[in-house]
Amino acid sequence: MDLPVMPPVKPMLAKSAARIPAGMRYEAKWDGFRAIVFRDGAEIEIGSRTGKPLTRYFPELVEAFRANLPPRCVVDGEIVIIRDGRLEFEALLERIHPADSRVRMLAGTTPASFVAFDLLALGDRSLMDAPLTERRAALTEALRDAADPVFTAPVTDDVEVARQWFSQYEGAGLDGVVAKRPELGYRPDERVMAKVKHERTADCVVAGLRHHKSGPVVGSLLLGLYDSTGRLQHVGVCAAFPMKRRQELMTELEPLRMESVEGHPWADWAREEAHATSRMPGAPSRWTGTKDLSWVPLRPERVLEVAYDHMQGDRFRHTAQFRRWRPDRDPASCTYAQLEEVVSYDLREILGSS
Repeated sequence: MDLPVMPPVKPMLAKSAARIPAGMRYEAKWDGFRAIVFRDGAEIEIGSRTGKPLTRYFPELVEAFRANLPPRCVVDGEIVIIRDGRLEFEALLERIHPADSRVRMLAGTTPASFVAFDLLALGDRSLMDAPLTERRAALTEALRDAADPVFTAPVTDDVEVARQWFSQYEGAGLDGVVAKRPELGYRPDERVMAKVKHERTADCVVAGLRHHKSGPVVGSLLLGLYDSTGRLQHVGVCAAFPMKRRQELMTELEPLRMESVEGHPWADWAREEAHATSRMPGAPSRWTGTKDLSWVPLRPERVLEVAYDHMQGDRFRHTAQFRRWRPDRDPASCTYAQLEEVVSYDLREILGSS
């Protein structure tokens, strides 16, 4: 491979903003694997956000890139899986598997798509220093004849349209909106874009904790919600505390600490088969490997209000954020029913795919 921009390249990043800024160029925020694709003739390499290759996990996209990308180019975008008009991040996680046979089976049953939104090189020319407006125009022209599963992300300069996308596209599983400065060159690994994500709150039962890697202070709080059968389901974690607060939380929660998991709603967490019918902490997976999945059980008596962006199935898609204790709430009232139901929106309306 001999391109004007060679792998690995870390992608340009975004920092969070409270609202959509004016005077920018806007795109939807895709919920998938960020990827930079390098093509030099028949050679294809798919680089991850960390620079490590993803190529072996998406053989169907390798063929799609040969069919749809210019012969020599470097393209920034997002790998996604679309099911029933929505993005499915869970299905994407399944693709990172050590067995090639498993990867190829999933490539046939749940094929991935690629949404391109930036062009770093074309032919013998690097576009890294070119402004976004020029890169975007070149991308649109380069992918003019591309077909499913390779798409070009919709873009707008109208902040009102961006605000409409922010509320409307969530129903298709998108994260929010990204704003980019039109005059800016490509800045690898720098947070020079803005991202505006959805935030909601939910009252959850705190049913356990994990220690921080530094020692016996709170690393994360394990959150639960009751389903329609009255079973407490593990929905995610709340983390990212200053060290002083981690120590304070350990003291606050000490009275709720249980000597063992006996009698706890998640008492069967260590039995792999139990995870088939209930969502509990410590589910074994290829992501955890030899990681210590143990946790400290707490009597499920305290309610915590957390902020979250959106749900992925029956759990929080990302780490929730601590907002406040809710001593006025009965833990039994912390159910899925309180969660806002997002209006469905078909992803095909965004990408123009049948």
